[in-house]
Amino acid sequence: MPKPTKGPRLGGGPAHERLLLANLAAALFTHERIQTTETKAKRLRPIAERLITFAKRGDLHARRRVLGTIGDKGVVHKLFTEIAPQVADREGGYTRIIKTGFRKGDNAPMAVIELVLEPVSKKPASSKKSAARAETKVAPVEETQAEETTEVEETEVVEDADAAQADAEVAEVEAVEAEEAAEAPAEDDKK
Repeated sequence: MPKPTKGPRLGGGPAHERLLLANLAAALFTHERIQTTETKAKRLRPIAERLITFAKRGDLHARRRVLGTIGDKGVVHKLFTEIAPQVADREGGYTRIIKTGFRKGDNAPMAVIELVLEPVSKKPASSKKSAARAETKVAPVEETQAEETTEVEETEVVEDADAAQADAEVAEVEAVEAEEAAEAPAEDDKK
């Protein structure tokens, strides 16, 4: 069940409010940006976003549902053919409300409501997740028997590995070398 709105209706009666919001929605889809009072803009937002969601579906039933709210076939055609493809990748938030100050005559708070038609930019993967993936992909270093020579074996550094993976490999090699160095005097004592 829809949550009832607080305060008096916009226009007097419920039918007048429905018509007022339908006309505001038609003007928004025609001009893509309208200036109205802040209260009307806030009440218009859910209606406009629901109509855009219907337009994104694009089937005949959705077109008839939108025509039930907006009677102008030209506006509905523009909504389905021009606006819906522009917001196809967007998962919501099709409108933006910007407060513009107060009206000169009656000091009513004014706002601009506009369609958000910019393409959606995907967020890059966070560095913490990519570092965690790199740590899981590090191959374990094979342990070799320590020889009596004091030469240090150098490991090949893979050029493709990113910095985090290379640092992890260097740390593992140093740990292996430290273990070998600790084992070497113990073996000398046994002889």
